Amino acid sequence: MKRILLNILLMLLAFAIQNGIFPLLPFFAATPNLLLILTFSFGFIYGRGAGLWYGLLAGILLDLFYSGPFGFYTLLYINIGYFNGICTKYYYEDYITLPLILSLVNELAYNGYVYIFSFLIRNRLDIIYYLREIILPETIFTVVATLLLYRSFLFTNRRLEELEKRRD
Repeated sequence: MKRILLNILLMLLAFAIQNGIFPLLPFFAATPNLLLILTFSFGFIYGRGAGLWYGLLAGILLDLFYSGPFGFYTLLYINIGYFNGICTKYYYEDYITLPLILSLVNELAYNGYVYIFSFLIRNRLDIIYYLREIILPETIFTVVATLLLYRSFLFTNRRLEELEKRRD
């Protein structure tokens, strides 16, 4: 129970930092997508079901904050959490290579989804500009942030599991 509450608190904190603090920093051209990192990390560490629920939470937070059709981000984040949860049985979570690859793939899927359903449908066809100015910098920042944050999530998860086992 403590683990779930801590993870929800981390999601809320990541949402606040991503949408409240990062936009105020003038030296960042793009910012890492912390909710995406948390969603796929939790899906990868805990499995499909947890990835689905954490994706639901992250998607609802973004849908409530940004205008547009409700469920736009929720659908994407639920799928990201679920499909990354599938990878947990194929790869050992201590190695950093798969989380970095998943971070790259998820960020590209996220930006492709946003481009198709927010820009392409409105006949804004300048994909080179969107790729150069938004997708590439945000992808680089997210992969670097994943490199820094994933190990701490994994360490915290293991410590909480040890505490739960000691209590039982």
